[in-house]
Amino acid sequence: MTATRAALLYAAGLSLLYALVPTLTFPGPPLDVVEGFAWGRELQLGYTKHPPMQAWLLEATYRMTGGYYFGGYWLSATSAALGYLFIWQIGRRLGLNNWQAFWAVILTSVTFYFTLPMPEFNPNILQIPVWGAMILLFLRAQETSRLLDWILLGAVAAFGLYTKYFVVLLIGTIGLYVLVFPDARRLFRTLGPWLCTLICAVLLVPHILWLLQTDFLTIQYAASRSKSAATVIDHLFNPLNFLFAQIGNHAGLFLAIAAGLGWHQLKQLRAELKKNNTRLVEHGDRFLLWFAFVPLIVVLFASALTGNEFEHMWGTPMFVLSGVVAVRYLSLPDLWSHPRRAFVAAVAIQAIFLAVIFGQAVLEPYWKKKQTRMHYPAKSVAEELAAIWQNDQKTDLRYVAGDMWSAANVTLHAPGRPSMFYLHSQALSPWIDIEDVEKHGLMIVWRGDREAPLNELLRFYPDAVRQGSRTFHYQSAADIPDVIVNWLIIPPGAVAKTPAG
Repeated sequence: MTATRAALLYAAGLSLLYALVPTLTFPGPPLDVVEGFAWGRELQLGYTKHPPMQAWLLEATYRMTGGYYFGGYWLSATSAALGYLFIWQIGRRLGLNNWQAFWAVILTSVTFYFTLPMPEFNPNILQIPVWGAMILLFLRAQETSRLLDWILLGAVAAFGLYTKYFVVLLIGTIGLYVLVFPDARRLFRTLGPWLCTLICAVLLVPHILWLLQTDFLTIQYAASRSKSAATVIDHLFNPLNFLFAQIGNHAGLFLAIAAGLGWHQLKQLRAELKKNNTRLVEHGDRFLLWFAFVPLIVVLFASALTGNEFEHMWGTPMFVLSGVVAVRYLSLPDLWSHPRRAFVAAVAIQAIFLAVIFGQAVLEPYWKKKQTRMHYPAKSVAEELAAIWQNDQKTDLRYVAGDMWSAANVTLHAPGRPSMFYLHSQALSPWIDIEDVEKHGLMIVWRGDREAPLNELLRFYPDAVRQGSRTFHYQSAADIPDVIVNWLIIPPGAVAKTPAG
């Protein structure tokens, strides 16, 4: 079998499994997916937490499948598959032969972010193909100076910024590369970079206008969630914490490499690294090292300087080149005495993670015996609340307010898909027309054994108490505690436009 065919079969088969297992076993989607569907229903140019691309794609799958939510799992699998394709192409363009590129794909696939988090399609997962494509397109553009590559780079950069602003880190890494190296600065004398910048800027105009209209909602939210330094120690602890988390993310890669080496050959690893370091000085490979490590260095430096804590999952797209780096500088697979063992180890790692995903859906409730989002009876709750509204108001439910999980699940599953009025905040729900809400009324929803709704909602209705509550069984035969769902109907004409008092 050729290396190309082997890589294709492995990447396609693996991606298919990461789509099928949750599709067939998950009784409900994870939080980020439910949240994305609730946003996507509104088709806005931005949302509370993120730019709109994740939500748009989820909404597209909802409409294409006739109202099913499993499209999120396939979007994640597609993101990984495209990531593998770009990793292969980057490796080949950087001088790896076909079998080396095959191993670059294999070793990247066993890093943590390509495994267990896959079912939760979110902007982090969607950035994987964005980073891979941008690195490949910039590599091609600087080598060939083809305008098409620069045009595509500008378009993908805009797509990435519509996904998550974290892509600015990669854009900055590209810009810094051009500024630092004299032979790369020649690019400024060509049309390509300027055309790339223009295309990206033009495509971003609608989102920028939305940001201006919403007082930079997504940026405000990110700032409010930022965990700034509490003590001087945080300036050291937080960057080290992020660094060690990313090293842990590569545990599968290290295990696969060790399996291929065998115990006796581990001793030769230091000598091989020293030899390759010498070769690196002699021949250079600055492009690969730059894009493999500069984004990480920038994040660590920013965390050390500000003391802010960076979420570990933000590292998801930063390591698409890890497999290429390992193959290049460990002389793989030539260094291995047992390459088949390395492949078996990689397959075993994937099998373990797929089994864990299956276990989360099927087995975990039997030993955890606590409420889980995945098994939340979202459809039953949504249909019941919609029926209660219909019986009381003789109209369809149009708006639901509450916390993200309670309200978003009603939005996803209730007939007619009512709009989510997140925490009754027009600032956090800029798609809401308060005059239309007042015209049609509103249902407030919350969970738990408490008479009053959340404090954020009490600001608008200080005397509010639940109008009713129901107990629902979770979607599992296991002994999961039931969930209590409460509601309060705010009829037309009684909807508060501003906080009381």
